[in-house]
Amino acid sequence: MAHATIYMGCTVPQLLRGAQSRIFPSHSPLGVLRHSAFCYCTGNGTIKSKRKMDHLERTANNFRQEVITQAKVCGITNESETVKRLRLAIANKDFTFKAGQWVDFFIPGVSVVGGFSICSSPSLLEREGILELAVKHTVHPPAHWIHTECTLDSEVALRVGDLHGYQEGKGNRHKLGTAKLYYSAKNTSEFLFKKNILGLMKAFPGKITCCFHVTQQRSQISKELQPHITEGRISEKDLEKHVSNDTSWYICGPPPMIESISKLLTNIGVPRNRVFFEKWW
Repeated sequence: MAHATIYMGCTVPQLLRGAQSRIFPSHSPLGVLRHSAFCYCTGNGTIKSKRKMDHLERTANNFRQEVITQAKVCGITNESETVKRLRLAIANKDFTFKAGQWVDFFIPGVSVVGGFSICSSPSLLEREGILELAVKHTVHPPAHWIHTECTLDSEVALRVGDLHGYQEGKGNRHKLGTAKLYYSAKNTSEFLFKKNILGLMKAFPGKITCCFHVTQQRSQISKELQPHITEGRISEKDLEKHVSNDTSWYICGPPPMIESISKLLTNIGVPRNRVFFEKWW
């Protein structure tokens, strides 16, 4: 039976201590990251924060690569009114990632560590040494820095983290049959990479499909998007028709959305070990 995929939307202290002397020498411009990264850590290696559930706390039990690498901003573009695409040049050949992973994002002088989904392909990193992030503007310090202070040639540091599932994966490898994307945003201007998505749908008819959900659309919708638009949030009715033993579910979005969709999937009978999501704030 063909496999279907639905898309929606080593402890930290030890890793940082082990890598800091190699990656951040005292003369490096990123040396200040040593303080930024360790301000969370007490003498016994626990993580503390006065705020509730920052990115490092939320993902403390997730596996990280040992490599922390420097990166330089080589491109900044506006994908929408609230989202910037960041292009990062990476010289370290040991830095790699797989599709679906995210990065810890260290900023000199900013004590809060960010967590952002990688929106470029591993092949772009292999060919050009470039990694891309799409970051929505919020008051969260790393996102705020990207939108208000980040410039070309700004230096940061990255570390790759793994996709998290309800059940850590033994043999969850499946041959891709079809992929259905449910993409929800306030309005169509907030749909990132919509031209790429529509192009994939045309290139793989019946194999890749997308339903765009809008919740506060005020302007006219373009002709190319109209056939794929649904008004309102992603609902139980939308998803229940895809429930089967051969379907895997991937969720990406802010924590409240992830929690809401996870509960919805449980309610319609999706096994917990078939649901995968990121914990990136």
